[in-house]
Amino acid sequence: MQWLPNPPDGTEIVVGFDGALTGSADCTALRAETVDGFQFTPRYGPDARPTIWVPVEWGGEYDRAEVHAAVDEVFTRYKVRRMYCDPFWWETEIGDWAQEYGDEIVMEWRTNRPQAMFESISRFEIDLRNGRITHDGCPITSEHVGNAIKKNRKGQIYLLDKPEEHQKIDAAMTSILAHEAWADALADGWRDDNDTDNRLFHFR
Repeated sequence: MQWLPNPPDGTEIVVGFDGALTGSADCTALRAETVDGFQFTPRYGPDARPTIWVPVEWGGEYDRAEVHAAVDEVFTRYKVRRMYCDPFWWETEIGDWAQEYGDEIVMEWRTNRPQAMFESISRFEIDLRNGRITHDGCPITSEHVGNAIKKNRKGQIYLLDKPEEHQKIDAAMTSILAHEAWADALADGWRDDNDTDNRLFHFR
């Protein structure tokens, strides 16, 4: 599947962010979504790196300044309406972003709340199935979505997990956070004032 280019600079977006602990096996990821439901992985810097940081590519360590640079470029290039961040291990950085870009835009969204997470997963699944979500064909995200499995929990809910330690799902979780920000922004009155490209791609 073709990896489509990012939307034009100046596009209004919402953002999801899920940061991993330095030295962990998980990825740190940032995904974005436009008002018409187009999800994409922003690419930043002179070599257009994707905003999904895979530990093995960074020697098992994350350069947090690199992530700061990516976030700064996203906020510079786009009109960010809302950013939902899973705060674990990145509380200080998220606080910095809230101070710099506005605490009415950058907000903590804790993924360790089973009922809230289940509802967000369900919304994402339904909207993806019904074509409310399209995406850029990011191969890393497609792999992570394909890896995710459902684990049943008390209360007739399920959460997402990885089947094996090496099969990552972080970009999938970040996509769900971005879509939750999208839904809440729409509920607060965000509207599509422009004609947009409604190309439909399915995660495989």
